[in-house]
Amino acid sequence: MDTDDVQLKKTQLTEEIERLKKELDEKTLLAEERLNRLKYLQSDFDNYRKWSEKEKREIIALANEDLIKDLLVILDDFERALPSLEQEKNKEGILMIQKKFLKILAGYGLHPIDCVGKKFDPNFHDVLCKEQCNKEPDTILSEIGRGYQMKSKVIRPSKVVIAENAGEHEGENHG
Repeated sequence: MDTDDVQLKKTQLTEEIERLKKELDEKTLLAEERLNRLKYLQSDFDNYRKWSEKEKREIIALANEDLIKDLLVILDDFERALPSLEQEKNKEGILMIQKKFLKILAGYGLHPIDCVGKKFDPNFHDVLCKEQCNKEPDTILSEIGRGYQMKSKVIRPSKVVIAENAGEHEGENHG
């Protein structure tokens, strides 16, 4: 091989190397773009999965809430039936069933709203009537219907009788 052939071969090889480097750079760039896109897709999928799990938990909680609202009628029946069983020996059995029932519902986050002696709060109580007395106005005197919360959400407000100042009522009539 003469020097011209060697020089030609060298030039061809240099051009081929440059072409291959350029092709490698293009392929590397394409691979990086696809890797970034894959990362974004994976992130989107993770966000969707988290959202989907949250949505599922909320649907289950709502279904539990609806079921428990329906079961509150049975609790009301227990509360109405127990006073009539004062003299009967079945009262202990009924009380045991009621306690077990309340314990199961408490496991789902249900708890009664404690209200007698507290200040009226429209978020937790419905006023059925007012009674004149010497207690501070808007103090809950008695509970006519028990209210319940499921975790922190009121699913049925307490039905209550609240105190009304006698002087306050007279002022309305003569005012």
